[in-house]
Amino acid sequence: MEELDRSRAFAKDVKRIVVKVGTAVVTGKGGRLALGRLGALCEQLAELNSDGFEVILVSSGAVGLGRQRLRYRQLVNSSFADLQKPQHELDGKACAGVGQSSLMAYYETMFDQLDVTAAQLLVNDSSFRDKEFRKQLNETVKSMLDLRVIPIFNENDAISTRRAPYQDSSGIFWDNDSLAALLALELKADLLILLSDVEGLYTGPPSDPNSKLIHTFIKEKHQDEITFGDKSRLGRGGMTAKVKAAVNAAYAGIPVIITSGYAAENIDKVLRGLRVGTLFHQDARLWAPITDSTARDMAVAARESSRKLQALSSEDRKQILYSIADALEANEKTIRAENELDVATAQEAGLEESLVARLVMTPAKISSLAASVRKLADMEDPIGRVLKKTEVADGLVLEKTSSPLGVLLIVFESRPDALVQIASLAIRSGNGLLLKGGKEARRSNAILHKVITDAIPETVGGKLIGLVTSREEIPDLLKLDDVIDLVIPRGSNKLVSQIKNTTKIPVLGHADGICHVYVDKACNVDMAKRIVSDAKLDYPAACNAMETLLVHKDLEQNAVLNELIFALQSNGVTLYGGPKASKILNLPEARSFNHEYCSKACTVEVVEDVYGAIDHIHQHGSAHTDCIVTEDPEVAELFLRQVDSAAVFHNASTRFSDGFRFGLGAEVGISTGRIHARGPVGVEGLLTTRWIMRGKGQVVDGDNGITYTHQDIPIQA
Repeated sequence: MEELDRSRAFAKDVKRIVVKVGTAVVTGKGGRLALGRLGALCEQLAELNSDGFEVILVSSGAVGLGRQRLRYRQLVNSSFADLQKPQHELDGKACAGVGQSSLMAYYETMFDQLDVTAAQLLVNDSSFRDKEFRKQLNETVKSMLDLRVIPIFNENDAISTRRAPYQDSSGIFWDNDSLAALLALELKADLLILLSDVEGLYTGPPSDPNSKLIHTFIKEKHQDEITFGDKSRLGRGGMTAKVKAAVNAAYAGIPVIITSGYAAENIDKVLRGLRVGTLFHQDARLWAPITDSTARDMAVAARESSRKLQALSSEDRKQILYSIADALEANEKTIRAENELDVATAQEAGLEESLVARLVMTPAKISSLAASVRKLADMEDPIGRVLKKTEVADGLVLEKTSSPLGVLLIVFESRPDALVQIASLAIRSGNGLLLKGGKEARRSNAILHKVITDAIPETVGGKLIGLVTSREEIPDLLKLDDVIDLVIPRGSNKLVSQIKNTTKIPVLGHADGICHVYVDKACNVDMAKRIVSDAKLDYPAACNAMETLLVHKDLEQNAVLNELIFALQSNGVTLYGGPKASKILNLPEARSFNHEYCSKACTVEVVEDVYGAIDHIHQHGSAHTDCIVTEDPEVAELFLRQVDSAAVFHNASTRFSDGFRFGLGAEVGISTGRIHARGPVGVEGLLTTRWIMRGKGQVVDGDNGITYTHQDIPIQA
């Protein structure tokens, strides 16, 4: 859920930002200014300033910089004999006074070069006890920000009355981390960014290879698990101080990010909602589990919840689906807001138009999903149906009944609507479910998962449907053949092959959707144009969209071929030809017939007759969905009988190959295999069978004393 965290944390418009830069970022080796890092930081802040953000900077580094300068001055003013004597520790207040002027001089120089005005504000702990001071502070900072001035804060260590400035943690604030948190609250900032010399908060010292970066800090989970390393090599605090300050600010309502000040553009990445550093937020515990769950834990929990689901009455299971449909419609705005972030990120990353199209969740699509869930709820209960009833012997009756498979693992592509379909099918069929969606739809998947699981009653539990958020968890899940019963991968050939080669769990699914439409010489021309156009243009990114148009050779002579080509090209379809079609139509030649475009593009080829079309489909198709357009019933029947695909149509668009359109309510995927289920896989494909026997005390006893009748008993409706 961590990707969702960022979008939620910055759901409101961020305008006023407090940035705190630590001593380890400001200075380099020997205490000298790290000019390159500071220059890059100033450029980032200047850019934010010009973009309309209100930027407040809290900068450490004065003490370290002053110490370096005073050591040099001490060396210059000392005789050789003086240098042989023990050297006294330099006074920290003197270091602060000398370093502050040097630090501010650098900031002024850099910001002047960037056409930005900066102002120095030195404060003390005691000042904040004065209400008039705080009021004046707000007024002064507001005036500066209105004039696009960047205020630069630091504690006035040179005249601080703190007993031990580098150790005393009493008072309203005790270092620049806590000062930054205090200013964020006092000045009503929208975001606090604490820049450090490490990527964020780790479970242990960052140098320890076993330490892991914590992307979202959850107080209830992490406060007792973290082992802190040494304090800052130069400043007063280190990570302990940053975490304390971050927790205080976050629980008072200010989102906080701790991240590296060494990496260029980190501030910009934070504002774009990217997963950078460690997030602190008052609602973090609502977004992520307090305890870690292993892959096995998730699978076992899904199985246990599925058994609770199966124990419910048919009406209660139906009501869960109605609640999910209502929840989808009630949360439409929230779903779309998260989805729009996914779409924007995909577009920014330069993903293909077809992939972006699959991501989009329109109001119409959400409404359609809710309708399909309700349709599924209204279908006959699939669990426990008697499929066959047999009298084995007198008084001994055997029933073959439908039963859930158990726990399903679905790995699907970047189509968030697939999550809703799969989840509703799993609930209707009484199965537990583990879902792993494409990374491009992280936010959409996360919010849809939350909406759905929130609608599941506590008597069953939200763990019925687990959302796998990391690709690294998949190998562990694929090893769990004792608790996961079926894997359904929806994606590329490579994905399907990888999964099949790395698991003992049965795998059901298809890789490519290379669907053909064959237009026969005996076609109705207007019908052919409608079907061809719909098969390609209704939803070009779908797996049941036409990817290859096959045309009988005689249609070249009567101009029907040209009419079909015009119907596609006039609607923006890019055409590629096979060896014959490219010469006839002067089209660029297709690189391969085995290509799924998933966009407004397709291949065209001319064939001798229906037998040529069938041979082409068998050689280059993916056994998904293929169609013939003809008015010749004999040719149509020949095509329907001989094309060995999961779905074969006569005079109907390939786009009908869909679980909802087939009346299955929804589909978990389309299977091009030949075992268990084939074609659009709805509820029926997620069921297996059980045998129920009812007797009156019969025993086998070597088959003595029992007469087998094996008579079929009519099944009552």
